[in-house]
Amino acid sequence: MSTPVPASEPAPGTLPQLVTPAPAATTEVGSYFISNYPPFSQWHTELVPQALQALDASPTDTADTPLGLYIHIPFCRKRCKFCYFRVYTNQNAKSIEDYVRALIAELELISQRSAIGSRSLKFVYFGGGTPSYLSSKQLRSLRERMSTWINWDHAEEVTFECEPGTLSVEKLETLRDIGITRISLGVESFNDRILEENGRAHLSPEVFTAWEWIRNIGFPQVNIDLIAGMVGETDENWHRNIDLTLQLAPDNITIYQMELPFNTVYSKEMREQGLQSPVADWPTKRRWVSEAMDRLLASGYHISSGNELVRNPEHDRFVYRDNVWRGCDLLATGVSSFGHFQGVHYQNLDRIEDYMETVSSGRLPINRALKPTPHQLLIRELVLLMKEGTVDLARLDRKYAVDTLTEFAVPLANQQNAGYLQLDGHTLRLTRRGLLQVDSLLPEYFEPRHRAVRYT
Repeated sequence: MSTPVPASEPAPGTLPQLVTPAPAATTEVGSYFISNYPPFSQWHTELVPQALQALDASPTDTADTPLGLYIHIPFCRKRCKFCYFRVYTNQNAKSIEDYVRALIAELELISQRSAIGSRSLKFVYFGGGTPSYLSSKQLRSLRERMSTWINWDHAEEVTFECEPGTLSVEKLETLRDIGITRISLGVESFNDRILEENGRAHLSPEVFTAWEWIRNIGFPQVNIDLIAGMVGETDENWHRNIDLTLQLAPDNITIYQMELPFNTVYSKEMREQGLQSPVADWPTKRRWVSEAMDRLLASGYHISSGNELVRNPEHDRFVYRDNVWRGCDLLATGVSSFGHFQGVHYQNLDRIEDYMETVSSGRLPINRALKPTPHQLLIRELVLLMKEGTVDLARLDRKYAVDTLTEFAVPLANQQNAGYLQLDGHTLRLTRRGLLQVDSLLPEYFEPRHRAVRYT
């Protein structure tokens, strides 16, 4: 049974009456998409021993805790102007091979930790960067060498991110052969002018060619990524994007709203040159996503989260998201990757030189960490599940031995009164209005000291 969650704030009756702020209109520099809690800015190098201790501790309650693996491939043909991930361009075959060797060495180091034991993987996720930047030979070698230390033969899902211009029939056949079950294709837009303006490496003809190959070869699930609000976007073009997406009829559609984290090319230009935001304002982006939802719902799709729709909700499950948002164990491998294991969050070193040097010396490349309190874990799970649109609060009550309706009475009341959510007993449902701007609502559930800090 879970231990009671310690109160980190005054009793509900003594809380100051917070008011849910009106969401910002313009898209300014700063993080918006929330993927964890406490904020990454609160993770610190001096807390790395907490992560190492978790990896060395005896497994606790692992029978019911799924285990996943994230593998970061940091290479791209070009750096998109809106990208904020750790990526490297113009890398030769030797550089990539050296990195693959480091990945294998890191997996070996992880597999030897006592807390891993004989646990099997429920899912694997190849993210980037551009995982499909790797050659077929490199991919087969990676799969073969990984199997020595960590095997995904029985994983329910193995997701692989792809950039259309890096694909070929041979490479897609390789992905099928090594056990990839879910392809995520980074389309973003079908407009070549917009793709070029935003720094994408591919153009639309490569999307349609890759799509034909993908469907002919066959994968259990295929996802298409779109971005609402890319620089240069118009109403007419956005509607065309949805038309073409419907023609392709993918199993999953993920629609992101363009944001401007601190370390993008666009963000740097705005700060250094005093430029106005080139990205569409939030009301426009939310309208575009809502219009896309209406079109896709009418065509038989179902809303899976604030930015995801699926054709078949029973079959097209995103195992990675479903488990990560509910607090599974996630092993992070590769430069700058994020993980969490036995109650501890951690991130790897974020410079490839440091990462590879550390791994080659026989040490895990963990850079910063944080062990959340039980109350913080409750907040994390609540806010992430809110992004799905519906939350079973009674399940959280049982898991964390807390009354969520009392614990979060003020933000729930504020957001219900503002029309962002509805409460039906212990079931929380976001309205369409709330779902379209859910990330702006979540900090109200944070502990007071985290509401005003930088997220990353």
